Amino acid sequence: MVIRCEWAGGDPLMEKYHDEEWGIPKRDDRRLFEDLVLDGAQAGLSWITILRKRKNYREAFDNFDPAKVAAYDEAKIEELLSNPGIIHNRQKINSAIKNAQAYLKVQEEFGSFDAYIWGFVGGKPIQNNWQTMSELPAKTELSEAISKDLKKRSFSFVGPTIIYAFMQAVGMVNDHTVDCFRYNDVKNTD
Repeated sequence: MVIRCEWAGGDPLMEKYHDEEWGIPKRDDRRLFEDLVLDGAQAGLSWITILRKRKNYREAFDNFDPAKVAAYDEAKIEELLSNPGIIHNRQKINSAIKNAQAYLKVQEEFGSFDAYIWGFVGGKPIQNNWQTMSELPAKTELSEAISKDLKKRSFSFVGPTIIYAFMQAVGMVNDHTVDCFRYNDVKNTD
């Protein structure tokens, strides 16, 4: 029997996400932008809701090309609000646009978003050793510091809890429990 982190059990889509993506270090700027937008879209919702709509989000948001998203106008916002495949929340859609604009500025300043965000962990994932899911924090001092810096740079929907989920998703932290079959695999990637 395969042992996974508790949150991933029961739904084939969640299992696939857990097994193939969650916690694996991501360095591609487009993928980092996608995860940042989707983690913001998740606020107040379950991750499975967003995961089921991810393909629709990719289509609706031009495959998360930050330059394209940064240029969205009111007509595009109205189109997104009427798209049945994504969450209809004006604040979250506006946030994605605002974040794309801020994202481009970070890329310009640091050469890439990857260089900026991974700089907070010295370029290497933090390796945790959680025995149970109940030990995992919802946020950390580091996610609070990153959140504060992102907000200073005009990002929104980037509170410390959202940022910690982002850090987990993109592999800045290895939060697989030690009994999970992915723990050691993820620990040995970078």
